[in-house]
Amino acid sequence: MADTRLLVTDYAGVTVVTFQDNSILDARQIDQIGRELYELADKKDKRKFILDFSNVRFLGSQTLGVLINLHKKAAAGKGEVVLCCLRKDLLKVFKITSLDKVFKFFNDDASALKHFGVHVS
Repeated sequence: MADTRLLVTDYAGVTVVTFQDNSILDARQIDQIGRELYELADKKDKRKFILDFSNVRFLGSQTLGVLINLHKKAAAGKGEVVLCCLRKDLLKVFKITSLDKVFKFFNDDASALKHFGVHVS
């Protein structure tokens, strides 16, 4: 996938996915991101995900549906999806839609990794 919109890094069994785009609004773009995320979740060895939003300034509502589906896929495999590095205005969207009750949020990658028992220096 040469035209990926995601930077994927593995740390001791935890998959950290960093969104490359600062705006995730276009339907085709969201579909591509969804396909890439679902492909990762369908791999048997991938169960723990950290989604890093540090580059993201704008998020379309369709993206929330992709995240919910990823959460369901991970949960079905006894995994978990957590989010980190969300700007305050994006975090408000998750609170307004009550998705703050579905996902756990962390200020940075290191805190999210620590949640999964991975300590980085």
